[in-house]
Amino acid sequence: MIRENKQYFLDLPEGHCLTILLDNGYHKEHLEAEIKHIDAELAKRIEIEIAEKITPAQRTVAKAENPTKHGFVVIKKRWIVERTFGWWAFHRRLAKDYEVKESHAESVIYWTMIRLMARKIRETQS
Repeated sequence: MIRENKQYFLDLPEGHCLTILLDNGYHKEHLEAEIKHIDAELAKRIEIEIAEKITPAQRTVAKAENPTKHGFVVIKKRWIVERTFGWWAFHRRLAKDYEVKESHAESVIYWTMIRLMARKIRETQS
């Protein structure tokens, strides 16, 4: 996706850096090397951030703050990634790998996120 949209990232205003938030299943160093391989200038415009898993210390602090709450503990940036995957799971075409071409799967993800964001905007306006 980055390679196909390279010009978009390069056209960002000077000094503007785009952060890509990923699950911890990705290797930050490998992705940064791939971006640098595509274009050295592109590596200056894109920052990769990995959402970390919750540590036992964070879980202990969260339970101490709210002893009546059990189970899921919110870590802000991790929550964004997990919630997005959860939203995708509600859409039949994203529940499994139905698409043959990668570009089709990417298009379905865009379509899903546009639909979700339009619904969120509509909810905030009413």
